[in-house]
Order: sequence, then C-alpha cells, then structure tokens
Amino acid sequence: MFLSRIILFNKPFGVLSQFTGAEQRYTLAAYIDKKGFYAAGRLDKDSEGLLLLADDGKLQQRISNPRHKTAKTYLAQVEGEISDEAIARLAAGVELKDGPTLPAAASRIEPPDLWQRDPPIRERKHIPTSWLQLTIHEGKNRQVRRMTAAVGFPTLRLVRISIGDWKLGDLTPGEWKLIEA
Repeated sequence: MFLSRIILFNKPFGVLSQFTGAEQRYTLAAYIDKKGFYAAGRLDKDSEGLLLLADDGKLQQRISNPRHKTAKTYLAQVEGEISDEAIARLAAGVELKDGPTLPAAASRIEPPDLWQRDPPIRERKHIPTSWLQLTIHEGKNRQVRRMTAAVGFPTLRLVRISIGDWKLGDLTPGEWKLIEA
C-alpha cells in the first residue's frame, strides 16, 4: 500500500514555488532535496509561510484544486489602521476584476511573533500598519493582496500559516519537515 507523504515547508520571501526556471537560490531546489515531490498550490515570491509539497498527484490535486475549497489562513500586515468596515467587507467577499471572492473569515489581530523578514518591509514614518488574520477558500492569483487593496489597505507582508489541517507550526524560513498524509 502506497502511503502519501507531504513536505511542510516554510517558504522564505523571494523564493519561487517551483524547482526550476530561475537562479537555483531563488527556487525550492535550494531548500528541498527530496525527489518526486511537487508543490500543492502556489505561494507568490513576495509571500512567506506554509507551502505543501506532495508525492501523490491525487493528494496534490485535492489540496490545490479550488473546487475542494480547502481553507488557507494568512496573517497580513497592511498599510494603515484597518477599519471595522474593511474587515466586514473582507468577511462578506470582495469584488475583484476577475469576479467576486467567496466570504472570508477576517479579524484584526495583534502583531504576531514572527521572524524578521529579509529584506524588511518598507516603513513610512507617518503611516501606521496593522495586522489581520484572513481565511479564504479559493486560490485566485494574489487573492489576499488584491482583497486588502480593494478595501483600501494594501498588504505589506503576507504569511500563510495553514492549509486545511496542516499548520506552519514552529518551522523557520527555509525549514521543512516530511510527514505521512
């Protein structure tokens, strides 16, 4: 009997969610040396956090196919003090150029205890930032960034902390662990 395996990977900022196609130091190949694993979904190069890789195509498809509506939770640092109205709009779903998003779980949070990003986010002296936690069930291209921008609060830093039941936990950037699915 074949047991599926998954790699939980904390993707650093600036790394592509692929093994080839750029300088190796900016791809998964610089971090993961296991053969036969493929990314289950994407995380753009400007985002950090949990990326799943599976060695089973059916499992990879179940995780990444939007039809399955797998929950993905993010911590987003946004420019400005996010308003209750903006949180309510995110929770109700936002109209984007490619159509409306599904409703999301959205809440303002205290700044999380995260690793320092390299390079650090840009900071402006007179513009505060705030944090929110957002759980979506789709996977449109750069969806969280586009959603926060649509409600007037551009994302400065985005960290995915869970996909379905899989959690980032205490993995540091560039670190991964292999588990059975």
